[in-house]
Amino acid sequence: MAKEGKNGWSLTGKNGKKKIPIKSILDGSILTKDVVLDQLPFILFLTFMAVMYIGNRYHAEKILRETQKAHTELGEMRAESITTASKLMNISKQSVVARMVKEKGLELKEAVKPPKKLMVDGDE
Repeated sequence: MAKEGKNGWSLTGKNGKKKIPIKSILDGSILTKDVVLDQLPFILFLTFMAVMYIGNRYHAEKILRETQKAHTELGEMRAESITTASKLMNISKQSVVARMVKEKGLELKEAVKPPKKLMVDGDE
């Protein structure tokens, strides 16, 4: 069977490794052992790294949600842009402009003759 060591550790008979009794874990006396106290900086480092890992994960998920939201908004803006461009192209047709001028009662007439070119001498 197992024998008690001098620091309260129970020893196994097969390979000589120390085994931590459950009683010392439950009553908290394991935290006062020299072995645990020597490893305290490493335990604190591991705790810090775990907190940083969790924080990094939450930050990455937040960025992913923002990216997906921006992508959805971009799709909506693109559809709105296409719709607006289509309406503008339809309104700017010559026949539509002439009809709108006539409907509003403006005294504008459509030019029948092409515009004339003005020639200017280059030495003046």
